[in-house]
Amino acid sequence: MHKSTSQIHIIACSLIREAEDVTYLDPHLLIEFDIVGLRSKVNDILVKASELIRAEVIDKIKIQTKHKKTMGKKIDFIGAKLRNSNFNGANLRGAFLIAADLRNTDFSYADLIGADFRDADVRGANLSKSIFLTQAQVNCSKGDKSTKIPELLIRPKHWNIG
Repeated sequence: MHKSTSQIHIIACSLIREAEDVTYLDPHLLIEFDIVGLRSKVNDILVKASELIRAEVIDKIKIQTKHKKTMGKKIDFIGAKLRNSNFNGANLRGAFLIAADLRNTDFSYADLIGADFRDADVRGANLSKSIFLTQAQVNCSKGDKSTKIPELLIRPKHWNIG
């Protein structure tokens, strides 16, 4: 394990233990607990982990963003035609990908925490090496048998229809 990643791993494990300990607090102590502070610490470590992972590919690959519009700090790809795009190493945290055409798009090492995949067409896309992809994001998208997802996630049954 690389020195910088081992430090992140130690901090992440500590935060997991802290979050688990919170679940055992008495109700009156739970009400007083600073959950916002804990969430902030978790977010900070997730951002650092994402930056380390993506740093290895960011310099090597140009990310296609010709359709990029912003809404505040968030990327707006709502309804965008991004078929065959290369998002290797992209920071798509909180991106709006609603109803976007993402067929055959590569999301290797892309940070997808909080990205909105509702009704996004990910048929043939490679999500297998993406960072922070959740089951809920997969479930609300439209994929097929050729869509690659991380091994720990379950292929939605509705992807097999049609």
